Amino acid sequence: MTVQDRAVVWGYRAAWSLIGAMPERAAYRLFERVADQLWKRRSGPVLRLEANLRRVLGPDATPEVLAATSRAGMRSALRYYCEAFRLNRWDRSRVLDSVDIADEDRARLDGVIRSGRGAMLALGHTGNYDHAGAWLTAAYGIEFTTVAENLKPEAVAEQFWDYRRKLGMEVLPHDGGPSVVGTLARRLRAGGTVCLVADRDLSASGVRVDFFGETTRMAAGPAALAVLTGCALHPVNLWYPAPGRMGIRVHPEIPVPADGTRQQKIAAMTQALADAYAQGIAAHPEDWHMLQKYFVD
Repeated sequence: MTVQDRAVVWGYRAAWSLIGAMPERAAYRLFERVADQLWKRRSGPVLRLEANLRRVLGPDATPEVLAATSRAGMRSALRYYCEAFRLNRWDRSRVLDSVDIADEDRARLDGVIRSGRGAMLALGHTGNYDHAGAWLTAAYGIEFTTVAENLKPEAVAEQFWDYRRKLGMEVLPHDGGPSVVGTLARRLRAGGTVCLVADRDLSASGVRVDFFGETTRMAAGPAALAVLTGCALHPVNLWYPAPGRMGIRVHPEIPVPADGTRQQKIAAMTQALADAYAQGIAAHPEDWHMLQKYFVD
């Protein structure tokens, strides 16, 4: 491990200790100030965020609207880290009381988790999926399975995996190969719950979809697992109603098409997933944390 890597690892460890111990309002204000400074620097991630938001907001959005949305977007993205460093100190009551979900969506979630079919909940890079996951384990008393990106250095990835395991998740590494798909399929066939962040393709097998009138690639995994196992595939949108709170929208199931080849079914279901993501992002564009190049063009 290089000296730089050691410094990064130490920084994350210190953040989990120090940020977690700060008064909540002070912690949120600190991360808002950091976000504002990053936004003012006009660095690569900020410019990429604005390039992506330009598609969401449409050609009629003024520069002022784009700037305000991207600034709010940077605050939202940094809020994720603020909460990541604090969430494992919340007790069950705090977690349960911190989510806004409509009765219809809660009933839909109740039905799929208790159905025994297997629940595939497909999320995007919106809001705080760890917060939503902590609520899911607290509300239903279950452990669900997810797949995590391999952050660098590896010791930082281990810190995030351990943090998520403490929240009640079974965490599989993204580069685990075919064994990861096999594990997910077994969990679903056993009636378990799998949550995947799927609005960005991290492999060479992504499905091309239309997204806000542009072409991008999304992960084929959720649809492929639904076709393979017969589980129920539900898109999920997240957003921040307020600091410390998470909004959850559970969309209706995306059924497996009756006709077509396996690849055609996966493509159609992934496009339906993209359409559901687009609804949530259009409603809360500032909470879409896409700071990477995203569209094919």
